[in-house]
Amino acid sequence: MIRRTTKICLVLIQSIQWSKEVEFEFENFQTQTQPQTRTMQSYTHQTYLSPFTWRYGSENMRQIWSETHKRQLWRQLWLALAEAQLKAGLVNQAQVDDLRAHAEAIDLDRALAIEAEIHHDLMAEVKTFAEQCPIGGGIIHLGATSMDIEDNADAMRLRQSMDLILTKLTALLNDLATQIERWADTAIIGFTHLQPAEPTTLGYRFAQYGFDLLTDLQEIRRVQANIRGKGFKGAVGTSASYQDLLGGGNLTSAELESFIMSALGLEAFPIATQTYPRKQDWLILNSLAGVAGSLYKFAFDLRLLQAPSLGEWAEPFGSKQVGSSAMPFKRNPINAENIDSLARLVASLPRVAWDNAAHSLLERTLDDSANRRELLPTAFLAVDEILGRAHRLIRNLRIDEAAMARNLQKYGTFAATERVLMAAVKAGADRQDMHEVIRGHSLTAWAELANGQANPLPDLLSTDPRVMVYLSQTEVDSLLQAGSYVGDAPQRAKALAQKILTHLTQ
Repeated sequence: MIRRTTKICLVLIQSIQWSKEVEFEFENFQTQTQPQTRTMQSYTHQTYLSPFTWRYGSENMRQIWSETHKRQLWRQLWLALAEAQLKAGLVNQAQVDDLRAHAEAIDLDRALAIEAEIHHDLMAEVKTFAEQCPIGGGIIHLGATSMDIEDNADAMRLRQSMDLILTKLTALLNDLATQIERWADTAIIGFTHLQPAEPTTLGYRFAQYGFDLLTDLQEIRRVQANIRGKGFKGAVGTSASYQDLLGGGNLTSAELESFIMSALGLEAFPIATQTYPRKQDWLILNSLAGVAGSLYKFAFDLRLLQAPSLGEWAEPFGSKQVGSSAMPFKRNPINAENIDSLARLVASLPRVAWDNAAHSLLERTLDDSANRRELLPTAFLAVDEILGRAHRLIRNLRIDEAAMARNLQKYGTFAATERVLMAAVKAGADRQDMHEVIRGHSLTAWAELANGQANPLPDLLSTDPRVMVYLSQTEVDSLLQAGSYVGDAPQRAKALAQKILTHLTQ
């Protein structure tokens, strides 16, 4: 019996020792993985900074996604909650006034120090705010769960960010409409499969970008108009805590939520769990990716047309700008390349938002939290940068009219042979026979061009007796003037420019 008791005691001692070791390891792990106590001034270029901290995006967009602004919104929400609870008779006016008086007194150093101890950023802000409010501190966050504050604040930041995106997209479209109208009648050679094709006009090419961006504008407006907050629904979205808190008083939980959200100017989702539906993030990121995709195409086209072999477009190039560290003559399209680089990043982000929505299991999981800290600001800052650079390019794009005319003259004749074919058939020629005649001469002419010779196609066609049976030399020469073979492109381009301007005023 004594031996058995001794054995049990040894097992208990070992268990206690193991428990202490696990507890020590956990505390050590927490210390290593949670934010350290540090001042915001310690984030310098001596440590890692995101490129979006200083290189990409505007200061206005960075301010929206700053830690200070986020906490200001949290406090705004706590104040709105307290004001609603005042209406319900749960708190008094002096407590609410105390919160209002300290709502802007963000103390990040103190909040981070508390967070290093308790490992919860929102509760650290609650404690910091409460320390500043000797009268009202005890009512902060009454009845709320963290996401009642965080998700509504995020919805407000999303809406503010979309406002900035809309402002920049509107300005860009306004200048693009000007370019469309200016160049609507200017004929250029078109390209399909990156090969010379039929002529179009420069304004009509600009109109392709304009149409895509107008679609993006409409989608951004639609998505922004539908941004919702979680509301105040508690831990799993049932409003149980608020219902109990109100206790059959003069306000229902739904009325309390409505009062708060009206004060914030934000509509609440009618259905939410612990968070607002994460599908909202996915819809927003898709709309941003749409803008990035449209401007990716514009930037890629610019890169192609800036190549010396075509030379029709070029980025502005500063008098002291360096194109290459090794090749001093280089004039690289660095802004267009930057747009394409950032746009690729933006294109990848909706997938993360999709995962967050699809994997928000049951009433919520926390596996979206860490990536959303990066996902949402990165998407907006990247598109903010893309729009800024694209706008400067569209407004200041260098267009070489001589190069456009040269390329049209060089390649346009081939495309205009379709006019010769149609005119000859209308005059009685066999379509298939005439097609073969033109094809043979075109191949011969193309080979001459490849050898650096002048294009002989007009002479070959206008002196071929098989063509002369149906068309005179003068008619052939006139039909081969590619600059007039642009259909109704000028009219369509001008109409789109007017449509864009109309939408911008709505």
